Amino acid sequence: MVSFIKAWGLVIISLCYTFFIARLVPKGIQRLILIIPVLLIFFIVPLLMKPSIHLLGITAFLIGWLANFKVFLFALGRGPLSSNPKPLSLPIFLAVSCLPIKIQLSTKSPKSGSHGGGSREGPLSYTIKAFLLVLLIKVYDYSSKLPDKALLTLYAIHIYITLELILAAMAAVVRAMSDLELEPQFNEPYLATSLQDFWGRRWNLMVTGILRPTVYDPMVQLFSVLGRNWSRVPAIFGTFVVSGIMHELIFFYMGRLRPDWKVMCFFLIHGFCTTVEIIIKKTINGRWKLQTAISQLLTLGFVIVTALWLFLPEFKRCNIADRAIEEYKSIGTVAAEIRSMMASLF
Repeated sequence: MVSFIKAWGLVIISLCYTFFIARLVPKGIQRLILIIPVLLIFFIVPLLMKPSIHLLGITAFLIGWLANFKVFLFALGRGPLSSNPKPLSLPIFLAVSCLPIKIQLSTKSPKSGSHGGGSREGPLSYTIKAFLLVLLIKVYDYSSKLPDKALLTLYAIHIYITLELILAAMAAVVRAMSDLELEPQFNEPYLATSLQDFWGRRWNLMVTGILRPTVYDPMVQLFSVLGRNWSRVPAIFGTFVVSGIMHELIFFYMGRLRPDWKVMCFFLIHGFCTTVEIIIKKTINGRWKLQTAISQLLTLGFVIVTALWLFLPEFKRCNIADRAIEEYKSIGTVAAEIRSMMASLF
């Protein structure tokens, strides 16, 4: 916790510096040069922390990736930190920089906060997911008796539920502290009808939202000679390449092991297949289409099979699940001790 507090203290100081630099220097190259030290600090911050899976993993994702990209865009006058008509106040600036949220104008209806038609889930849904997470942790006690593929499947479910709960909790805190509406981070990814639908409209929408202005849009402009439609193809593949690099970096932060590049291969395969999918869609131009149930089954099957093959083994290589369980047990022990102390006092 001490290293976590120190790391986030450095992050807050760096963001305050960025906030006040923006008040003095207009957007552009000059502001970017002055903010480059902040970008370097954000890459280094996860390395300064002790390897706690939850605290380090959250910091690596929020600061090493998202905040870095947001601040880079902010230096150029783009991205979520520059999207409001009026400059953000310092507290809101810090929240948007540090947390995986995309703030919408408060004049919009809450229903419009869904991305791609998804709606914010209610307390019952999150209660059920929290209960499932507890069951998963209990199942890990028998991990030595489970086949490797079954264990990796549990990792996949664990990742999805944990991400949903952590991101929803963060969004709820910010929502309680302001009157701003927040977009959901997931939109029922298990109902995706294509890879383009899964990655672009349903899975981890904040990452999609930050990769679009950082990587996708500039590459569309770079390849504009191919025409408006076909310039999207290399841009989509390039976005997957950057996503793969950032995922490898996050696993390095958490495991401190030399990358074996399987995670990168996972994103290269999905980038290639997604671009091929888009090319086929453009070629047939809606003349032929699979039934929704079949396309959902094929999409989910492809994601699961490739994840079991290339992505999820990285969790086992870095011993992430076992370390996470130990942290859960430590939290439970501390909670029990606090309860005992409170009981003795009253």
